[in-house]
Amino acid sequence: MSTPAVQASAVGKVFASRSGDVIALEGIDLTVAAGEFVSLIGPSGCGKSTLLRLIADLDTPTTGEVTVFGRTPQQAREAQDYGIAFQQAGLLPWRTVTANVQLPLELHGVGKAERAARAADLLSLVGLDEFAGHFPHQLSGGMQQRVAIARSLAERPSLLLMDEPFGALDEMTRERMQTELVRICAESGAAVVFVTHSIPEAVFLSQRVVVMTPRPGRISAVVPVDLGQARGEGLREDASFFAAVTAVREALHGMPVPTPGGTRADLR
Repeated sequence: MSTPAVQASAVGKVFASRSGDVIALEGIDLTVAAGEFVSLIGPSGCGKSTLLRLIADLDTPTTGEVTVFGRTPQQAREAQDYGIAFQQAGLLPWRTVTANVQLPLELHGVGKAERAARAADLLSLVGLDEFAGHFPHQLSGGMQQRVAIARSLAERPSLLLMDEPFGALDEMTRERMQTELVRICAESGAAVVFVTHSIPEAVFLSQRVVVMTPRPGRISAVVPVDLGQARGEGLREDASFFAAVTAVREALHGMPVPTPGGTRADLR
């Protein structure tokens, strides 16, 4: 049995504030398998991004333990086990597209020829070969996000952590980017933990959707999404897609989730 990409065991996070402690997360148990795409969804302030930050070693849990491929998050970060992408592309405006993609490799001392070859491969992967010499301000929002995704893949991570990377895009661009991300993940083989507020987005992308409660954030349900591997544009009009969207929506409202056998399991 392969080591899970992410393992969270009894994880809690408490933030101190002037008015007292704020419990952001409580009792989080979650396993993400290698190569699996899992989305986190829930109301604003439920701790989705906080959980992602704990996995990324951008913060530490108050209670419990998080491991990434069997390592501590710090060890995983130092070993470049994961790449990360946020809602804002965060490209450096004075660097070309190629130079932005090369940045993580440059910071870790990778040679010039290897950096150039890897960046060229990644720009081909995200369909931006023709824009290698452009600067960020010359790209659309969707193109900038593709550059950010390419950069997050630069060091061949086995895990991608994505915090609403398409949240600022218009609907048409967002759907195109979702389709692109499915293809990119299939080709890279990386596991993904993806934070979103969009139920259709979570369903389209994921093998499982993790539903979280309002603060303190807990996992109230895990909805399996069995839509097969071929996730093209036509899937959005398929009855199975609408059924999965309904299941996630009902879970968000605290209703029972259908079990694989067709009955409904109580969430409580």
